[in-house]
Amino acid sequence: MLTAITREPSPSLARCELSFLAREPIDLGKAVAQHQAYEKLLADLGARLIRLPAEPDLPDSMFVEDPALVLDELAVIFPLGASSRRPEAPSLAAALRPFRELQYVTLPGTVEGGDVLRVGRRLFVGLTARSNAEGIAQLARITAPYGYSVLGVPVTGCLHLKSAVTALDAGTLVAHRAWFDTSAFADYEWVDVDPGEPHAGNALPVAGAVLFPAAFPRTRERIEARGFRVRALDISELQKAEAALTCSSLIFDAP
Repeated sequence: MLTAITREPSPSLARCELSFLAREPIDLGKAVAQHQAYEKLLADLGARLIRLPAEPDLPDSMFVEDPALVLDELAVIFPLGASSRRPEAPSLAAALRPFRELQYVTLPGTVEGGDVLRVGRRLFVGLTARSNAEGIAQLARITAPYGYSVLGVPVTGCLHLKSAVTALDAGTLVAHRAWFDTSAFADYEWVDVDPGEPHAGNALPVAGAVLFPAAFPRTRERIEARGFRVRALDISELQKAEAALTCSSLIFDAP
């Protein structure tokens, strides 16, 4: 069954980590409402929701994708590159334990799930301030017995690899190609973001639909022109916290 783990935004969301955006006031009530609309759309698309409670002392904890990678055979728990966020991982591990065997990347390796783009049995991992070469090497050793290949991808200009590129299906990527090394992606077709929408490279395919931020209508038109069914969501308040659609859920199949 399609399963999605989410977490309610923290009351301290306004104190979130920011790397590439200037800090703006965040309306918590609006942020919570937008996150609830995101959860409702996942449920409408057939996902069973597992909602974790807010973590008042962990501002970024709604971004449940970062502490863990869920594959078909196992889940890998990460030490996050932002040390202030490392306490987020234990509760995610506890939530995943009923569904997957757990394995761990350990310090000095760091990985954040926002840097891990899975396309089939390939794991493209951004080399960023949050995910380092040691963490990527450990992830490769953990996943190799299950038939996954891991490729490091240098990233510039954005927080995570998936801030710049995500998969629309097994052969098509939506991307702002100026922000990362594209040489590892020779086998894929591209939907390039509109030049006026550089942050539009993050999309979330779920159950035959593509979830996409309402803030990027011109890139949405490009995706729809390729035959994808797009469901637009307003995440404008969450985007002030450097949020994207993939980072607010862990989606996987489970009995």
